[in-house]
Amino acid sequence: MKLILLLALILSAQAYAQDGNKNQSGSKYQESHEQEDGKHGDGHKHKGGMMQGDEHGHEDGENGDSHGYGGEHGGGDHGQEGGKHGDSHGDEGDEHDGGSHGHEGGSGHGHGPKLDKTSLKQFFEPLPESIIDVQENAALIKLGKKLYLDPRLSVNDKISCNSCHGLNNYGVDNEPTSPGHEGKRGGRNSPTTMNAALHIAQFWDGRASDVEEQALGPILNPVEMGMPNKGAVVQKVQAIDEYQALFAEAFSESKHPFNYNNIGVAIGAFERTLLTPSRFDDFLNGDEDALNKSEKKGLKKFMRMGCTNCHNGVAIGGNSYKKIGLVESYETEDMGRYEVTGLESDKKVFKVPSLRNITKTAPYFHDGSVETLDEAIQLMAKHQLGRDHVGHGMVRDIKAFLGSLTGKDQQQ
Repeated sequence: MKLILLLALILSAQAYAQDGNKNQSGSKYQESHEQEDGKHGDGHKHKGGMMQGDEHGHEDGENGDSHGYGGEHGGGDHGQEGGKHGDSHGDEGDEHDGGSHGHEGGSGHGHGPKLDKTSLKQFFEPLPESIIDVQENAALIKLGKKLYLDPRLSVNDKISCNSCHGLNNYGVDNEPTSPGHEGKRGGRNSPTTMNAALHIAQFWDGRASDVEEQALGPILNPVEMGMPNKGAVVQKVQAIDEYQALFAEAFSESKHPFNYNNIGVAIGAFERTLLTPSRFDDFLNGDEDALNKSEKKGLKKFMRMGCTNCHNGVAIGGNSYKKIGLVESYETEDMGRYEVTGLESDKKVFKVPSLRNITKTAPYFHDGSVETLDEAIQLMAKHQLGRDHVGHGMVRDIKAFLGSLTGKDQQQ
Protein backbone atom coordinates (compact mmCIF):
# COMPACT_ATOMS: atom_id res chain seq x y z
CA MET A 1 0.00 0.00 0.00
CA LYS A 2 2.80 2.39 0.90
CA LEU A 3 4.46 1.56 -2.42
CA ILE A 4 1.31 2.47 -4.32
CA LEU A 5 0.98 5.81 -2.46
CA LEU A 6 4.64 6.60 -3.16
CA LEU A 7 4.19 5.95 -6.90
CA ALA A 8 1.08 8.16 -6.97
CA LEU A 9 2.97 11.00 -5.26
CA ILE A 10 5.82 10.76 -7.78
CA LEU A 11 3.42 10.85 -10.76
CA SER A 12 1.59 13.87 -9.33
CA ALA A 13 4.88 15.76 -8.88
CA GLN A 14 5.89 15.05 -12.50
CA ALA A 15 2.53 16.24 -13.83
CA TYR A 16 2.77 19.48 -11.83
CA ALA A 17 6.29 20.12 -13.14
CA GLN A 18 5.15 19.62 -16.76
CA ASP A 19 2.25 22.08 -16.31
CA GLY A 20 4.63 24.64 -14.88
CA ASN A 21 6.98 24.30 -17.84
CA LYS A 22 4.08 24.69 -20.28
CA ASN A 23 2.92 27.89 -18.57
CA GLN A 24 6.43 29.33 -18.56
CA SER A 25 6.91 28.46 -22.25
CA GLY A 26 3.54 29.99 -23.13
CA SER A 27 4.44 33.18 -21.26
CA LYS A 28 7.72 33.49 -23.13
CA TYR A 29 5.95 32.86 -26.44
CA GLN A 30 3.40 35.55 -25.69
CA GLU A 31 6.09 38.04 -24.66
CA SER A 32 8.18 37.41 -27.76
CA HIS A 33 5.15 37.90 -30.00
CA GLU A 34 3.56 40.90 -28.31
CA GLN A 35 4.30 43.10 -31.29
CA GLU A 36 2.63 40.67 -33.66
CA ASP A 37 -0.47 40.80 -31.43
CA GLY A 38 -0.64 44.59 -31.76
CA LYS A 39 1.83 45.71 -29.05
CA HIS A 40 5.07 47.63 -29.28
CA GLY A 41 6.22 46.95 -25.75
CA ASP A 42 4.91 48.32 -22.44
CA GLY A 43 2.08 50.78 -22.80
CA HIS A 44 1.96 50.59 -26.61
CA LYS A 45 -1.00 48.33 -27.20
CA HIS A 46 -2.74 48.74 -30.54
CA LYS A 47 -6.49 48.99 -30.74
CA GLY A 48 -7.79 46.57 -33.31
CA GLY A 49 -4.45 46.72 -35.10
CA MET A 50 -4.68 50.51 -35.65
CA MET A 51 -2.80 53.20 -33.76
CA GLN A 52 -5.44 55.71 -32.80
CA GLY A 53 -5.09 59.48 -32.90
CA ASP A 54 -3.79 61.32 -29.87
CA GLU A 55 -2.80 58.23 -27.88
CA HIS A 56 0.12 57.62 -30.20
CA GLY A 57 0.49 61.09 -31.66
CA HIS A 58 -0.49 60.13 -35.20
CA GLU A 59 -1.25 62.91 -37.62
CA ASP A 60 -5.00 63.52 -37.71
CA GLY A 61 -5.50 60.21 -35.89
CA GLU A 62 -5.51 58.39 -39.20
CA ASN A 63 -3.22 55.70 -40.45
CA GLY A 64 -5.38 53.79 -42.88
CA ASP A 65 -5.56 50.04 -42.42
CA SER A 66 -3.61 48.78 -39.44
CA HIS A 67 -0.57 51.05 -39.33
CA GLY A 68 -1.67 52.78 -42.52
CA TYR A 69 0.51 53.87 -45.36
CA GLY A 70 4.20 53.23 -45.13
CA GLY A 71 3.93 52.41 -41.41
CA GLU A 72 4.39 56.05 -40.40
CA HIS A 73 4.51 56.79 -36.70
CA GLY A 74 4.09 60.28 -35.32
CA GLY A 75 5.60 60.18 -31.85
CA GLY A 76 3.01 61.31 -29.28
CA ASP A 77 2.93 59.02 -26.25
CA HIS A 78 5.89 57.14 -27.62
CA GLY A 79 7.88 60.10 -26.33
CA GLN A 80 10.33 60.06 -29.23
CA GLU A 81 11.53 63.01 -31.29
CA GLY A 82 10.64 62.68 -34.95
CA GLY A 83 8.53 59.62 -34.17
CA LYS A 84 11.43 57.36 -33.15
CA HIS A 85 10.62 54.28 -31.12
CA GLY A 86 13.88 54.10 -29.22
CA ASP A 87 16.87 51.86 -29.51
CA SER A 88 14.89 48.65 -29.67
CA HIS A 89 13.43 49.70 -33.02
CA GLY A 90 16.35 51.75 -34.28
CA ASP A 91 14.08 53.74 -36.63
CA GLU A 92 14.66 57.29 -37.78
CA GLY A 93 12.36 59.92 -39.18
CA ASP A 94 9.03 58.47 -37.88
CA GLU A 95 8.90 55.67 -40.39
CA HIS A 96 9.93 52.04 -40.01
CA ASP A 97 12.26 50.59 -42.59
CA GLY A 98 10.69 47.19 -42.79
CA GLY A 99 12.42 44.28 -41.07
CA SER A 100 10.21 42.19 -38.81
CA HIS A 101 7.49 44.82 -38.95
CA GLY A 102 7.42 44.92 -42.75
CA HIS A 103 6.24 48.52 -42.75
CA GLU A 104 7.99 49.93 -45.81
CA GLY A 105 5.83 49.51 -48.85
CA GLY A 106 2.85 48.72 -46.66
CA SER A 107 3.54 45.01 -46.13
CA GLY A 108 2.89 43.32 -42.82
CA HIS A 109 0.94 46.08 -41.03
CA GLY A 110 -1.19 47.45 -43.87
CA HIS A 111 -0.97 48.58 -47.46
CA GLY A 112 -0.38 52.11 -48.71
CA PRO A 113 0.65 53.88 -51.90
CA LYS A 114 3.51 52.09 -53.57
CA LEU A 115 6.26 53.95 -55.36
CA ASP A 116 6.72 51.43 -58.15
CA LYS A 117 6.58 52.58 -61.78
CA THR A 118 3.09 51.24 -62.41
CA SER A 119 1.58 53.06 -59.44
CA LEU A 120 3.40 56.32 -60.16
CA LYS A 121 2.35 56.32 -63.81
CA GLN A 122 -1.27 56.44 -62.68
CA PHE A 123 -0.65 59.99 -61.46
CA PHE A 124 2.55 61.45 -62.88
CA GLU A 125 4.59 61.82 -66.05
CA PRO A 126 8.21 62.94 -66.32
CA LEU A 127 8.91 66.11 -68.27
CA PRO A 128 9.67 65.54 -71.93
CA GLU A 129 13.12 66.58 -73.08
CA SER A 130 11.58 69.22 -75.32
CA ILE A 131 8.23 70.37 -76.64
CA ILE A 132 9.62 72.48 -79.48
CA ASP A 133 12.28 71.77 -82.09
CA VAL A 134 14.93 74.17 -80.86
CA GLN A 135 17.15 73.92 -83.94
CA GLU A 136 14.37 74.34 -86.45
CA ASN A 137 12.90 77.28 -84.53
CA ALA A 138 16.17 78.86 -83.41
CA ALA A 139 15.48 82.25 -85.03
CA LEU A 140 11.95 82.38 -83.65
CA ILE A 141 13.10 81.46 -80.15
CA LYS A 142 15.87 84.07 -80.28
CA LEU A 143 13.36 86.76 -81.22
CA GLY A 144 10.94 85.58 -78.54
CA LYS A 145 13.53 85.82 -75.80
CA LYS A 146 14.49 89.31 -76.95
CA LEU A 147 10.86 90.42 -76.79
CA TYR A 148 10.30 88.70 -73.43
CA LEU A 149 13.10 90.73 -71.88
CA ASP A 150 12.35 94.04 -73.62
CA PRO A 151 10.66 96.73 -71.46
CA ARG A 152 10.01 98.75 -74.62
CA LEU A 153 6.90 96.65 -75.11
CA SER A 154 5.36 98.74 -72.33
CA VAL A 155 4.00 102.26 -72.66
CA ASN A 156 6.75 103.82 -70.55
CA ASP A 157 9.61 101.45 -71.45
CA LYS A 158 9.80 100.13 -67.88
CA ILE A 159 7.87 96.85 -67.74
CA SER A 160 8.77 93.66 -69.60
CA CYS A 161 7.47 90.11 -69.36
CA ASN A 162 10.53 89.40 -67.26
CA SER A 163 9.54 92.07 -64.72
CA CYS A 164 6.78 89.82 -63.37
CA HIS A 165 8.08 86.48 -64.62
CA GLY A 166 11.80 86.55 -63.87
CA LEU A 167 13.83 84.00 -65.75
CA ASN A 168 16.36 83.96 -62.94
CA ASN A 169 13.65 83.61 -60.30
CA TYR A 170 11.67 80.53 -61.33
CA GLY A 171 9.42 82.60 -63.60
CA VAL A 172 7.87 84.75 -60.86
CA ASP A 173 8.47 87.98 -58.92
CA ASN A 174 7.46 86.64 -55.47
CA GLU A 175 4.90 89.43 -55.11
CA PRO A 176 1.27 88.83 -54.05
CA THR A 177 0.22 90.75 -57.16
CA SER A 178 2.53 92.51 -59.59
CA PRO A 179 2.99 96.26 -60.09
CA GLY A 180 2.32 97.60 -63.57
CA HIS A 181 3.67 100.59 -65.49
CA GLU A 182 2.17 103.10 -63.04
CA GLY A 183 2.84 101.04 -59.95
CA LYS A 184 -0.77 99.87 -59.76
CA ARG A 185 -1.36 96.22 -59.01
CA GLY A 186 -3.68 93.72 -60.60
CA GLY A 187 -6.03 91.47 -58.67
CA ARG A 188 -4.28 88.16 -59.23
CA ASN A 189 -0.91 86.63 -58.53
CA SER A 190 1.47 86.34 -61.50
CA PRO A 191 1.93 82.60 -62.14
CA THR A 192 5.24 81.20 -63.25
CA THR A 193 6.07 80.94 -66.93
CA MET A 194 8.21 77.86 -66.25
CA ASN A 195 6.54 74.78 -67.74
CA ALA A 196 3.44 76.90 -68.46
CA ALA A 197 3.31 75.72 -72.07
CA LEU A 198 2.30 72.29 -70.74
CA HIS A 199 -0.89 73.62 -69.15
CA ILE A 200 -4.43 73.12 -70.40
CA ALA A 201 -4.77 76.90 -70.82
CA GLN A 202 -3.25 80.13 -69.53
CA PHE A 203 -4.10 82.63 -66.78
CA TRP A 204 -5.84 81.62 -63.56
CA ASP A 205 -9.20 81.63 -65.33
CA GLY A 206 -7.99 79.89 -68.49
CA ARG A 207 -9.03 82.73 -70.79
CA ALA A 208 -6.04 82.22 -73.12
CA SER A 209 -5.73 78.90 -74.89
CA ASP A 210 -1.91 78.79 -75.06
CA VAL A 211 1.26 80.71 -74.25
CA GLU A 212 1.22 82.45 -77.62
CA GLU A 213 -2.16 84.01 -76.87
CA GLN A 214 -1.28 84.69 -73.24
CA ALA A 215 1.86 86.64 -74.13
CA LEU A 216 -0.20 89.29 -75.91
CA GLY A 217 -2.59 89.97 -73.04
CA PRO A 218 -0.41 91.93 -70.58
CA ILE A 219 0.97 94.22 -73.31
CA LEU A 220 -2.45 95.82 -73.83
CA ASN A 221 -3.62 95.53 -70.23
CA PRO A 222 -4.05 99.09 -68.87
CA VAL A 223 -2.73 98.12 -65.43
CA GLU A 224 0.20 96.04 -66.62
CA MET A 225 2.18 97.23 -69.67
CA GLY A 226 -0.36 99.80 -70.76
CA MET A 227 0.04 99.96 -74.54
CA PRO A 228 -3.07 101.56 -76.09
CA ASN A 229 -3.68 99.16 -78.99
CA LYS A 230 -2.15 96.51 -81.24
CA GLY A 231 -1.14 98.98 -83.94
CA ALA A 232 0.81 101.09 -81.48
CA VAL A 233 2.75 98.04 -80.34
CA VAL A 234 3.66 96.96 -83.88
CA GLN A 235 4.65 100.50 -84.84
CA LYS A 236 6.89 100.82 -81.79
CA VAL A 237 8.63 97.48 -82.31
CA GLN A 238 9.07 98.03 -86.05
CA ALA A 239 10.84 101.33 -85.39
CA ILE A 240 13.58 99.54 -83.42
CA ASP A 241 16.41 98.75 -85.84
CA GLU A 242 17.58 95.52 -84.25
CA TYR A 243 14.15 93.95 -84.71
CA GLN A 244 14.24 94.35 -88.49
CA ALA A 245 16.61 91.44 -89.04
CA LEU A 246 15.21 89.39 -86.16
CA PHE A 247 11.63 89.43 -87.45
CA ALA A 248 12.73 88.89 -91.05
CA GLU A 249 14.70 85.80 -90.08
CA ALA A 250 12.10 84.39 -87.70
CA PHE A 251 9.27 84.83 -90.22
CA SER A 252 11.24 84.36 -93.42
CA GLU A 253 8.25 83.00 -95.33
CA SER A 254 6.01 85.93 -94.45
CA LYS A 255 5.69 89.03 -96.62
CA HIS A 256 4.68 91.10 -93.60
CA PRO A 257 6.55 89.73 -90.57
CA PHE A 258 5.67 92.69 -88.37
CA ASN A 259 2.22 92.11 -86.94
CA TYR A 260 0.84 91.83 -83.44
CA ASN A 261 0.11 88.12 -83.60
CA ASN A 262 3.72 87.32 -84.53
CA ILE A 263 4.91 88.98 -81.33
CA GLY A 264 2.90 86.41 -79.40
CA VAL A 265 4.08 83.58 -81.63
CA ALA A 266 7.71 84.47 -80.95
CA ILE A 267 7.34 84.94 -77.19
CA GLY A 268 5.34 81.72 -77.00
CA ALA A 269 8.04 79.80 -78.85
CA PHE A 270 10.60 81.00 -76.32
CA GLU A 271 8.35 80.09 -73.39
CA ARG A 272 8.07 76.56 -74.77
CA THR A 273 11.76 76.14 -73.99
CA LEU A 274 11.22 76.95 -70.30
CA LEU A 275 11.05 73.40 -68.97
CA THR A 276 12.63 72.67 -65.60
CA PRO A 277 13.50 68.97 -65.18
CA SER A 278 13.82 68.03 -61.52
CA ARG A 279 15.04 65.21 -59.32
CA PHE A 280 11.47 63.94 -59.28
CA ASP A 281 11.70 63.44 -63.03
CA ASP A 282 14.86 61.40 -62.48
CA PHE A 283 12.92 59.34 -59.93
CA LEU A 284 10.05 58.79 -62.38
CA ASN A 285 12.59 57.73 -64.99
CA GLY A 286 13.92 54.99 -62.74
CA ASP A 287 16.58 56.55 -60.50
CA GLU A 288 15.39 55.34 -57.09
CA ASP A 289 18.12 57.31 -55.32
CA ALA A 290 17.00 60.63 -56.82
CA LEU A 291 14.71 61.23 -53.82
CA ASN A 292 15.83 60.89 -50.23
CA LYS A 293 13.88 59.07 -47.54
CA SER A 294 11.95 62.13 -46.38
CA GLU A 295 10.94 63.04 -49.92
CA LYS A 296 9.74 59.52 -50.63
CA LYS A 297 7.72 59.52 -47.43
CA GLY A 298 6.26 62.89 -48.40
CA LEU A 299 5.33 61.54 -51.83
CA LYS A 300 3.45 58.67 -50.18
CA LYS A 301 1.57 61.10 -47.96
CA PHE A 302 0.87 63.39 -50.92
CA MET A 303 -0.73 60.46 -52.71
CA ARG A 304 -2.47 59.12 -49.63
CA MET A 305 -4.08 62.42 -48.64
CA GLY A 306 -5.60 62.83 -52.09
CA CYS A 307 -3.50 65.70 -53.44
CA THR A 308 -3.17 63.79 -56.71
CA ASN A 309 -6.87 64.29 -57.38
CA CYS A 310 -5.91 67.74 -58.69
CA HIS A 311 -2.13 67.81 -58.86
CA ASN A 312 -1.21 65.17 -61.38
CA GLY A 313 0.14 64.74 -64.89
CA VAL A 314 3.34 66.07 -66.38
CA ALA A 315 3.08 69.51 -64.75
CA ILE A 316 1.65 68.09 -61.49
CA GLY A 317 -1.28 70.41 -61.96
CA GLY A 318 -2.18 72.91 -64.66
CA ASN A 319 -4.35 70.37 -66.48
CA SER A 320 -7.77 70.95 -64.92
CA TYR A 321 -10.10 73.48 -63.33
CA LYS A 322 -11.33 73.19 -59.75
CA LYS A 323 -13.46 75.22 -57.41
CA ILE A 324 -11.53 76.69 -54.51
CA GLY A 325 -13.46 75.59 -51.45
CA LEU A 326 -14.59 72.33 -53.01
CA VAL A 327 -15.38 70.73 -49.64
CA GLU A 328 -15.32 73.63 -47.19
CA SER A 329 -16.15 77.13 -48.42
CA TYR A 330 -13.24 79.47 -49.13
CA GLU A 331 -13.82 83.20 -48.86
CA THR A 332 -12.82 85.17 -51.94
CA GLU A 333 -14.46 87.90 -53.98
CA ASP A 334 -12.78 86.64 -57.15
CA MET A 335 -15.27 84.60 -59.15
CA GLY A 336 -12.54 83.00 -61.25
CA ARG A 337 -13.56 81.27 -64.45
CA TYR A 338 -17.14 82.54 -64.09
CA GLU A 339 -15.89 85.89 -65.43
CA VAL A 340 -14.93 84.10 -68.66
CA THR A 341 -17.80 81.67 -69.15
CA GLY A 342 -20.69 83.25 -67.24
CA LEU A 343 -21.65 79.81 -65.94
CA GLU A 344 -22.86 79.57 -62.34
CA SER A 345 -20.93 76.33 -61.97
CA ASP A 346 -17.70 78.20 -62.71
CA LYS A 347 -17.94 80.59 -59.77
CA LYS A 348 -14.72 80.44 -57.74
CA VAL A 349 -13.32 77.94 -60.23
CA PHE A 350 -9.66 78.38 -61.15
CA LYS A 351 -7.05 76.49 -63.11
CA VAL A 352 -5.18 74.16 -60.78
CA PRO A 353 -1.64 75.53 -60.50
CA SER A 354 1.38 73.41 -61.32
CA LEU A 355 3.44 72.37 -58.31
CA ARG A 356 6.75 72.36 -60.17
CA ASN A 357 9.15 74.79 -58.46
CA ILE A 358 6.42 75.45 -55.89
CA THR A 359 8.83 75.91 -52.99
CA LYS A 360 10.35 78.87 -54.88
CA THR A 361 7.23 80.62 -56.15
CA ALA A 362 5.61 82.08 -53.02
CA PRO A 363 3.22 83.66 -52.23
CA TYR A 364 0.42 81.29 -53.11
CA PHE A 365 -3.15 81.04 -54.41
CA HIS A 366 -4.82 83.13 -57.09
CA ASP A 367 -4.57 86.33 -55.07
CA GLY A 368 -1.14 85.72 -53.55
CA SER A 369 -2.67 85.96 -50.08
CA VAL A 370 -0.92 82.92 -48.61
CA GLU A 371 2.66 83.65 -47.66
CA THR A 372 4.04 80.22 -46.78
CA LEU A 373 3.91 76.76 -48.30
CA ASP A 374 3.07 75.28 -44.89
CA GLU A 375 -0.09 77.38 -44.72
CA ALA A 376 -0.95 76.59 -48.33
CA ILE A 377 -0.76 72.84 -47.65
CA GLN A 378 -2.96 73.19 -44.57
CA LEU A 379 -5.54 75.35 -46.34
CA MET A 380 -5.74 73.06 -49.35
CA ALA A 381 -6.21 70.05 -47.07
CA LYS A 382 -9.02 71.85 -45.28
CA HIS A 383 -10.90 73.46 -48.15
CA GLN A 384 -10.29 70.93 -50.94
CA LEU A 385 -10.05 67.67 -49.02
CA GLY A 386 -12.10 68.37 -45.89
CA ARG A 387 -9.26 67.73 -43.46
CA ASP A 388 -9.64 70.33 -40.71
CA HIS A 389 -6.32 69.56 -39.09
CA VAL A 390 -3.16 68.33 -40.73
CA GLY A 391 -0.32 67.51 -38.39
CA HIS A 392 3.12 69.07 -38.49
CA GLY A 393 4.67 65.82 -39.69
CA MET A 394 2.30 65.60 -42.63
CA VAL A 395 3.07 69.19 -43.69
CA ARG A 396 6.79 68.69 -43.19
CA ASP A 397 6.97 65.54 -45.28
CA ILE A 398 4.75 66.78 -48.10
CA LYS A 399 6.82 69.95 -48.28
CA ALA A 400 9.97 67.84 -48.46
CA PHE A 401 8.53 66.01 -51.46
CA LEU A 402 7.51 69.28 -53.11
CA GLY A 403 11.12 70.41 -52.82
CA SER A 404 12.09 67.60 -55.18
CA LEU A 405 10.04 69.33 -57.90
CA THR A 406 12.46 72.25 -58.12
CA GLY A 407 14.27 72.48 -61.44
CA LYS A 408 17.86 71.27 -61.23
CA ASP A 409 19.21 73.83 -63.70
CA GLN A 410 17.53 76.67 -61.80
CA GLN A 411 19.35 75.68 -58.62
CA GLN A 412 22.81 75.86 -60.16
